Amino acid sequence: MVCGGHVCSKNSLCALNILYCMVSLLMIGAVAWGKWLGMVSSIRVVAAVMGVGIFLLLVALSCFRSSPSPSPSCQTCSSIMQEHAGKVLRFVGGVGLFFSFTEIFGVWLAHKYRNTKDPRSNPGAFL
Repeated sequence: MVCGGHVCSKNSLCALNILYCMVSLLMIGAVAWGKWLGMVSSIRVVAAVMGVGIFLLLVALSCFRSSPSPSPSCQTCSSIMQEHAGKVLRFVGGVGLFFSFTEIFGVWLAHKYRNTKDPRSNPGAFL
């Protein structure tokens, strides 16, 4: 397991959790502000949005955990992504080359058999 990939994933997930915390606090604050100003009259709407905001905040806060810092021998995210992209591009290029050769073979067959007669049909007919 490459530790650079783990660090990159961990940082991305932490940023996503912070975003979820901010969205949930925004939802709770907006519905409380709307109720306080009298813009929202339905208590069901207030309770539903407040419940969703609190649930999202609890889930986001429960996902935070103190993992140890990476060792100095870890690779950066950029180098890992470039290495992986190189492998994927070589694979995709091979698949594309394979299908291009089969397409050329299909064109050759279509050209070869395009103007041939069908032996099951009338011998005088030209298809």
